[in-house]
Amino acid sequence: MRAARRVARRGLRASRRVLRRAVGRAYTRWRRSIQIRVVTSTLLISAVVVAILGAFLQQQISAALMEGKIKAAMLQLDEGLGMVQRDLGGPAADDTGRLGSVVNALKARSGPSGLYEIYIRDAKNPYYDGYATNELRQESVPQRLREELRRGPAGARDYTFGRLSYIGRDREPGLIVGGKTGQFELYYLFPLTQEERTLARVTWSLLAVGAVLVLLLAAIASLVTRQVVIPVRLAAQGAQRLAAGRLEERMRVRGEDDLARLATSFNEMAANLQEKINELEHLSQVQRQFVSDVSHELRTPLTTIRIAADMLYEYRDTFSDPAVGRSAELLQSQLERFEALLADLLEISRHDAGAATLDAESVDMRDVVLRAVGDVQHLAERKGSKVVLQLPGEPCMAEVDRRRVERILRNLLVNAVEHGEGEDIIVSCAADRDAVAVAVRDHGVGLKPGESQMVFDRFWRADPARARTTGGTGLGLSIAREDAQLHGGWLQAWGEPGKGSQFRLSLPRVAGAELRGSPLPLVPPGVRDGRAVYAELEAGE
Repeated sequence: MRAARRVARRGLRASRRVLRRAVGRAYTRWRRSIQIRVVTSTLLISAVVVAILGAFLQQQISAALMEGKIKAAMLQLDEGLGMVQRDLGGPAADDTGRLGSVVNALKARSGPSGLYEIYIRDAKNPYYDGYATNELRQESVPQRLREELRRGPAGARDYTFGRLSYIGRDREPGLIVGGKTGQFELYYLFPLTQEERTLARVTWSLLAVGAVLVLLLAAIASLVTRQVVIPVRLAAQGAQRLAAGRLEERMRVRGEDDLARLATSFNEMAANLQEKINELEHLSQVQRQFVSDVSHELRTPLTTIRIAADMLYEYRDTFSDPAVGRSAELLQSQLERFEALLADLLEISRHDAGAATLDAESVDMRDVVLRAVGDVQHLAERKGSKVVLQLPGEPCMAEVDRRRVERILRNLLVNAVEHGEGEDIIVSCAADRDAVAVAVRDHGVGLKPGESQMVFDRFWRADPARARTTGGTGLGLSIAREDAQLHGGWLQAWGEPGKGSQFRLSLPRVAGAELRGSPLPLVPPGVRDGRAVYAELEAGE
C-alpha cells in the first residue's frame, strides 16, 4: 500500500512538473509573439461577445416561443369556456355523465395550440374533485392558480408554468391556463416537451455557430496580424544583423503602404549608418597610422637630440654659468619623458590597430608583484610612502604575459605613490581556482563619484591643476586597461574622497579562459558604505 502511494505521489509530481513546463513554454511563447497575443485577445473578446449575443438571442427566441404558445392556449381556453357555458349552463349541470362528455369533446377538438390535457371542476360541489383526461393527476394544476380563479370574477383567466403529473408516467414541464365560467373552472394543460426540445436544438445551434464564428474571427485576426507582424519581424531580424556588424543588410520593399515606408526608412538608415561607420573607420585608421608614423619618424631626430643632451648633461658641472647646467638637467628629464610618451603612443597605436599580441607563460604572480614593487621602491621612498605587501604563502600560478603584467603593476604603483599623500601603499595578491588578482590600495586623495571609469581615459586627470611629480604621460592607465583586456581580464578602480582608492587587476589563470569573478574584493574592507557600493556597481563588479 505504501509503495503504491509513493508511486502515485511520484506520478503526480511528475505530472505537475510536465504541466508547469508546458504552461511556462506557452506563456513564454505568448509573451514573445505579438501575433499569438493578438489572436488570443481576439479569441477571448469574440467569445465573450458571441456568448452575450447568443444568450440574448436564446432569450428572445424562448420568449417569442412561449408568447405564441400562451396566445394559442388562451384562444383554446376561450373556445372551451364557450362550450362549457353552452353545454353545462342548464339545470342538469351536475350530471357527471354530461361533464365527462363535455371534457371528452373538448379533448377531441384540435386547436392551434396542439396537444393538451383538460381538467374541469365544479366550484359549487366541494365533494367532487373534478374531471381530468388521460390519467392526469389533479395536483398538476397549481393551488395558486386555483386560488386566483376562485377569488376572481366570472370570466377571469390566468396562466402559469408548472410540472404535469400523470398516473404511471414521469412528470414533464407544461403550461397551465385556466378560466372561470359560472360555477365551473376549466383548465387546459399543455405539455412543453416539444418546445424544450426546440429550445435545446436552438441552443446547440447557437453554440455551434458561435464556436465556428469565434474560430473564424481568430483565423482572420491571425491572417491580418501576420501581414503586419512578418514585415516587423523581418525588420527586427535585419536590425539584429545590422547590430552584429553586417552593414550590408537591407530589407525588401514591397508596395507603397506604411510597411513599405518602414522598409525604405530602414534601408536609408542602414545605408547612412554604413557610410558613417566606414568614414569613422577610415578616420580612425588614418589617425592610428598618423600616430604610428609620427612616433617612428620622431625616433631619428630624438636619437640625435639624446646624444647631444647626454653630452651636455655629462659636462654640466664644467659650465661656468650655473643656469646652463640647470638647463642641461631640465633637458635631460624632459627628453626622458618625451621618450616615454613616444613609447606609450606606439603601444596605444598597436592596441588600436589590433596588432598587440600576448606572449603568455606560466608564472608565479608573487614574483611579478615583487619585481614591480622593486622598480618603484626608490620612488616610494622619495615620496615618503611605504609599500606593504600582503602575499599568500602558496604560489599563485597563472598563464600571463610577464612584461605586460609588470607594466600594469608599475603603472598602478606609480599612480598610488603620486596620489598617496605619503601614506602606506598596500599591495595584495590572491588566487582561487579560476582567477588571480592583485589590488593596489592607497590612502590619498581618492576618487570622486563617477571618476572610477574616467580614470582610464587617455590623458584624463582628476585635478588639472595638480602637477605631475613623477613625469607620467597620461597614457599609463589606458595602456594598463588595454593590457588587462588583452588577457581577458579586468582592471577596475574604486575610490572615495579622503579615503583613498584601490585598483584591482583580475586575470584568468588559464590564457583564453572566461573570467567570471575575482578572488579579491574591489572595495577595501571597512569602508563599505552607500557610495562604496555605488562605486563597486559602477566599476562592473
